[in-house]
Amino acid sequence: MREIFKKIILLGISGVIVILGIFFYFFQQFPEKRINFLILGIAGENHEGKDLTDTIIFTSFNLKTGGVLFLSIPRDIWIPKWRAKLNSIYHYKGLGETKKTVGEILGQEVNYGIVIDFEVFKKTIDVLGGITVEVERSFDDFKYPIPGKENDLCGGDPEYKCRYEHLHFEAGKQEMDGETALKFVRSRNATGEEGTDFARAARQQKIILAIKNKILSPRFFLSPGKPLQLFKLISLNIQTDISKENYWELAKIALRFRSKNLKMEVLNNNYLITPQTSKEKYDNQWVLVPKSGDWLEIQEYVKKFLISND
Repeated sequence: MREIFKKIILLGISGVIVILGIFFYFFQQFPEKRINFLILGIAGENHEGKDLTDTIIFTSFNLKTGGVLFLSIPRDIWIPKWRAKLNSIYHYKGLGETKKTVGEILGQEVNYGIVIDFEVFKKTIDVLGGITVEVERSFDDFKYPIPGKENDLCGGDPEYKCRYEHLHFEAGKQEMDGETALKFVRSRNATGEEGTDFARAARQQKIILAIKNKILSPRFFLSPGKPLQLFKLISLNIQTDISKENYWELAKIALRFRSKNLKMEVLNNNYLITPQTSKEKYDNQWVLVPKSGDWLEIQEYVKKFLISND
């Protein structure tokens, strides 16, 4: 019975936010005040660009106060060292180099990482029975790509409309299943303000918060079989450089977390600009580069952001 109880507690903080526990474990082992890690979201098998990082979130845990900070990082940041966008570093160089690169941009060591694909993301939300999300603005996306239709000739239609699905989201609280939540966070061609990568990053954070709220709700803890189902899903399908043997200890420490100690930000265009297209510099790609010409301004911003949580 004691072992079953342990699993239930662990599973209740699993899902995407299992990460909240993973790093609190090191409170007793590290003299540092913070532990930082990177959440990477990839498409996975049967999707175009299966290992490009569609989501990049730097997360920092204050081991003394229980504070948690999420900083979403745009995928189109240009990395001169590799002559590539940030979202392709995992594809070419793996998790270790991606962590190192993000650390160099932010001026912070990234201790650990976790990689989640679309299917795990969707199934996590479905196991939870859906989530409640506060949609800030209504928006439409008339060019959301349909998986498997990338090369469809659409019967000669010059606009290839058959390749796309029309999405519409109303402002206000919305109930979302896994498929709907994935579309909400992946939409890149929305009309108006929601069409930017910065808005998309903010939507991703809303989903993370909604998942966290559902996982920590009493209803989920008391649902027969749900915690065990979620534990199996997460433990078998995420990629991370954290040992699974530590999960129970992590879970106990993670229970210290409180929503009031959670902060979320997006690294936006106050610090990043879109330079003129250049074959010589950027291989004719649309990219983002630091407005100041180096990473120092961004690193100072991140340092202040972290201090505000101390």
